[in-house]
Amino acid sequence: MLTFLSFSFLAIYGMDIFFLFYFGLHTYLMVFLYRKYKENCAEDEGLLLKKNDKKLPTVTVQLPIFNEFYVVDRLIESACALSYPKEKLQIQVLDDSTDETIEKVKGLVREYQKQGIWIEHLHRTNRRGHKAGALEEGMQKAKGEFIAIFDADFTPEPDFLLRTLGYFKSPEIGMVQARWGHLNEDYNILTKAQSFGIDGHFMIEQVARNGASLWMNFNGTAGIWRRTCIEDAGGWEHDTLTEDFDLSYRAELKGWKFRYIKDVVCKAEIPATMNAYKSQQFRWCKGSIQTAVKLLPTIWKSNEPWKIKAEAITHLINYSVHPLMILNILLTAPLLLMEYWAGFKMDDLPIEILFGSAALLSVGSLGPVIFYAYSQREIYPNWKKKLIYLPVLVMIGTGIAVMNTFAWMEAVFGIQSGFKRTPKLRIEGSQDNLKEKMKYVVPVDYRAILEFFMGLYCVLCIYLSFLVGKPYVIGFMVLYAIGFFYVSFLSIAESFWKFRPASAEEKEASALA
Repeated sequence: MLTFLSFSFLAIYGMDIFFLFYFGLHTYLMVFLYRKYKENCAEDEGLLLKKNDKKLPTVTVQLPIFNEFYVVDRLIESACALSYPKEKLQIQVLDDSTDETIEKVKGLVREYQKQGIWIEHLHRTNRRGHKAGALEEGMQKAKGEFIAIFDADFTPEPDFLLRTLGYFKSPEIGMVQARWGHLNEDYNILTKAQSFGIDGHFMIEQVARNGASLWMNFNGTAGIWRRTCIEDAGGWEHDTLTEDFDLSYRAELKGWKFRYIKDVVCKAEIPATMNAYKSQQFRWCKGSIQTAVKLLPTIWKSNEPWKIKAEAITHLINYSVHPLMILNILLTAPLLLMEYWAGFKMDDLPIEILFGSAALLSVGSLGPVIFYAYSQREIYPNWKKKLIYLPVLVMIGTGIAVMNTFAWMEAVFGIQSGFKRTPKLRIEGSQDNLKEKMKYVVPVDYRAILEFFMGLYCVLCIYLSFLVGKPYVIGFMVLYAIGFFYVSFLSIAESFWKFRPASAEEKEASALA
């Protein structure tokens, strides 16, 4: 008879496999909903606005920045090039910088003001609330009926406002979100892999949710809010690291509707270093779970239909897949050796458990692969050639599980941490040298060592699988090991790149600006 300890162990392992399987099935659902409802998120040419229309509303464009020396000129240039009546387009540079970016922005703003552009430089020194605080303070001086937001790494096309504002014709629409594109997806293997993840979310997930009348979220940038919607939802709050996710669900709880337009694309720069990518993922993971802790009770008690509740909850806790993955890996070796440490013979049961677990993991793991591959099929004519980089996405998705598990636990246990921005280096093409733009480098995190040891642990599990004659999980352990080693190696290798202050040329450019 099974001991209580072994029964508890099997129950935990079984629950872990079940939830991993559930999140895998959810990706199949997203592809299904996308195929069924994708036309609901196609651009409606009948809602296109004309620049000479006398009834165009006043719009405030907010550009929140923090130490963006390399990209701020590109950002401001894109905002000032928006095709919209000058007298109805207010541009706010919400500047929390602490370096020479401040002087560079001052010079740029002066030059554009001389051209008759309505642009303001709002510099803060307290940084209270970080990005959310900057947006909230900017709102106090905003004149627009609508608020468009673009992060420092984004470059909106000139017709962005004319192609999106028309959707606010319906008074219940509180926010319109555009799809993210890429400025530098072909720069290196890491950016190519990340583009898969971004495309999957923006082409499949957002369309599936919005097209099926489920809740979706504002992605923090490349979108427009109705000012009254922000105010009605309680404004920008900074008790989570994903103020965009938080405000979105608070607005939808108030009854506001959102629109997602898959055909309006706003290109952005993808992080080109592993440590920058991990920092970004840590913030997104922790912020999502913080929002879940904050809003799940309210969502659960709301009168929304069960379909909306179920999808909202799944969306909020989606990053839980990473701690579940770590738990699954850690439990594998004890399961393989269960007959020895449990003190009884289990000739049949472990085989069934391992085989069944491997089968469920296989079905669940295939879901994300189909999900990301389908996004490429929908966007790119040469999508089949791009699939060669899909395994890299799988590897880094595994490798960052350690970092995101720490983020998940900090969110659940209420451990506070600062807002760590993702550095933007203006890396757009092969001609750009990454090592020459190391003013803003994310230092290696000690958890890179844990990633390496997780890789070694996976190798141990592979060895044990052969030793006990149960090879059912070897394929997964090989994939996990490669992922952990790859992410750990890149993270540590980047730490040997030299940090440097701004070069003489950069300082001269700042002074001239």
